[in-house]
Amino acid sequence: MANFEYIALDAKGEETTGVISASDEADAITQLRKGGLYPTQVAAQGKGGVSGSAKRRAKKSGKAKAKASGRGGGKIKSKTLMIFTRQLATLVDAGLPLLRGLTVLGNQERNKVMKSTIHSLADSVQSGSTFSEGLGQHPRIFDKLYVNMVKAGELGGVLELVLERLAEYQEKAQKLKNRIVAAMVYPIIVIIIAMAILVFLMAFIVPKFETIFEEMLAGRPLPGVTQVVIDISRAVQGSWYWILLGLAVVYAVWKVFLSTRGGRAAIDKWKLHLPLVGPIQLKSAISRFTRTLGTLVTSGVPILQALNITRDTAGNVVVAKAIDKVHEAVREGESVVAPLEASRIFPPMVISMVDVGEETGQLPDMLLKIADVYDDEVDNAVDALTSLLEPIMIVFLALIVGTIVIALFLPMVEIIQGLQEGA
Repeated sequence: MANFEYIALDAKGEETTGVISASDEADAITQLRKGGLYPTQVAAQGKGGVSGSAKRRAKKSGKAKAKASGRGGGKIKSKTLMIFTRQLATLVDAGLPLLRGLTVLGNQERNKVMKSTIHSLADSVQSGSTFSEGLGQHPRIFDKLYVNMVKAGELGGVLELVLERLAEYQEKAQKLKNRIVAAMVYPIIVIIIAMAILVFLMAFIVPKFETIFEEMLAGRPLPGVTQVVIDISRAVQGSWYWILLGLAVVYAVWKVFLSTRGGRAAIDKWKLHLPLVGPIQLKSAISRFTRTLGTLVTSGVPILQALNITRDTAGNVVVAKAIDKVHEAVREGESVVAPLEASRIFPPMVISMVDVGEETGQLPDMLLKIADVYDDEVDNAVDALTSLLEPIMIVFLALIVGTIVIALFLPMVEIIQGLQEGA
């Protein structure tokens, strides 16, 4: 056994150096990769090994790569990553070598962060690293799911198939996200318009009518609803900055509460029980869980590792805790069904289909079928919610504007009656 000096990058892309005992250089590289490190330089200690100047050069190179991948926050839009994956899957499936495919995509990419990242991946592959190792150097762009699926594809010799599955997974996830966002955009826009109309009426229209009422009614009391509207108008005019400050404080408290573990768990649980929106949140979470787990296991990722990745990408603390229970059960050699049922989150249909999948040995396929079913259910639920929200929002706007109009109209009736009596 000999000692070898090495320079390597961890999963976060941070550089680390050290010494490892191995039979030869290839054995040292294998040990480092098993330990989750990505070696950039390995040499025998004391025999032209990694010198201080080489370390400095490697460190500068590592920083340069980190800077390149971290430009603009080191993140890209999910749609950009989806397009890259689909294009790469198509090129590799057509028989183009991986390195050539990366070079082609890097040259045509317009997003600066993604372009730099693709060139970095090409350099990594050209230097002898595996594609998954190159992806692991950009954890802010390629998550654990992405890296582990590619790694499983490389080990199984089916990289083109895994890239295809990744592209399909991202496309379906993006479609689901777009559907939910589209459902939420309409009521948010209506609420913003309603608030703008309300502020305009209270700040500019109601004060003019208040002046008219004071002159024409000569101190006589106003109807109750009119007085309430005028009081609100005065509050908006005289204390608008306090209202804005109060909203800012509420938002800050909300963000702080959301950043705590208990607060996030409480809010995520509350989301699942919201009327109208809650069922969509739950179905979306189930679809994400089953599709992620099914895609990982189908691609050859070990079940325990797949459950860990699925838990980290669940997007909901309550669902993540349920997945954690499933991980513990599988690690002890138990069934997946019992912890799913104990969580009281997953519907009986999901539990039954998972049970059948386990008994028949077709769990990954069954999980993907569940995801397809719940994708359709989310689509239907979003359509139903949109259809229901439209009349609700119209009535909401009518009540706001109608109340103000009636409040301003009632004193006018009294004024007109007074004028007729005076005539």
